[in-house]
Amino acid sequence: MLTVPGQGSEPHDGGSPPPLAPQRVCNRLRNVNARKGWVEVLAVQRNAVVSAWERLTSNPLGDDTTCHGMKGDLESVPHQGANHGRQYELSNGARIWFYVQDRTVVLVDVHTHHPNATK
Repeated sequence: MLTVPGQGSEPHDGGSPPPLAPQRVCNRLRNVNARKGWVEVLAVQRNAVVSAWERLTSNPLGDDTTCHGMKGDLESVPHQGANHGRQYELSNGARIWFYVQDRTVVLVDVHTHHPNATK
């Protein structure tokens, strides 16, 4: 289920979200820019985004070469008094920036190419 905080809890695609298995978490888009990036990267890397979705709903805090904490000034995404900062790397430099709060993965920004901030 993709929702934008402050925009209600209805799914953007109008469909019903699948039930979550007990070990799964929910993904949310933090803002309109994250939603726009998600739609754009989905259009060009559908299979990779499906894999990213599976990973982010099953093991978002596991570290490997694809999904890991961010470094330097970007390792902290302030939200409600806590700092978070993780990224999932797609091909061609595309990135999904997110943090995890409770059982929700919040997508902060989605880039279709390598973001300048991490070069």
